[in-house]
Amino acid sequence: MNNQVKIKSAEEIALMRCAGQLLAQVFQMLDTYVRPGISTMDINDTVEAFIVNELKSRPASKGQYGYQYVLNSSINEVVCHGVPSANEVIKSTDIINLDITLEKNGYIADSSKMYVMPQAPAPAQKLADVTYLAMWQGIKQVKPGATLGDIGHAIQQYAQSFGYSIVRDYCGHGIGQEMHEEPQVLHYGKPNQGLKLKAGMVFTIEPMVNQGTEKIKLKKDGWTVVTRDKKLSAQSEHTILVTPTGYEVLTLRHDEQSPR
Repeated sequence: MNNQVKIKSAEEIALMRCAGQLLAQVFQMLDTYVRPGISTMDINDTVEAFIVNELKSRPASKGQYGYQYVLNSSINEVVCHGVPSANEVIKSTDIINLDITLEKNGYIADSSKMYVMPQAPAPAQKLADVTYLAMWQGIKQVKPGATLGDIGHAIQQYAQSFGYSIVRDYCGHGIGQEMHEEPQVLHYGKPNQGLKLKAGMVFTIEPMVNQGTEKIKLKKDGWTVVTRDKKLSAQSEHTILVTPTGYEVLTLRHDEQSPR
């Protein structure tokens, strides 16, 4: 695997940084748009228009692997890859993950964010918060010489300390000119194991955290993944660059800073 991991040049990093900053703007727009009463297809169409018309970019998910839409919309017990629908209307008690990719000048950024509706129960809010912080536990391990196992271990330990489970069937991934490159970034693992990180690597960290068991199932549409026990699931995702001294979050949003 080591030889397949692409080390990005300074020029490539600059292009990926640009794509990441544009994608952050999509979520900034969504912060005032996502609310109870709108459908997940409304969100999809709004995001597509914003990426194409406002940001002069390409929604990288559309057409990838035969997928027809520009985002995944995963509500409540949906773990990942939820498909937008005009019939799926957000309720005031829902939590929803929006997973979006954007390509600009040949390079792709990938990020997802949880949106917690105003009347969502407290345990749902807590799951979303812990998942976000678990992602950051992983991000903060990133530096040259650290290993992928260090990232996975930090995420796993944090999430499990709250009684949650980590989905093991899906993982983060290298990213660049292709949406999915090497390496695979697991969200569980052991310290000092796995690939050693080098400056110039770019990959996503995107833990999926379940309230109950980590067991999942694929729905008949061939895309949507749900928890087998119907309990809630949450996800957070950023695109990360390994720098000479640590990490840079290429998709960092304006409202974010690294939690302590």
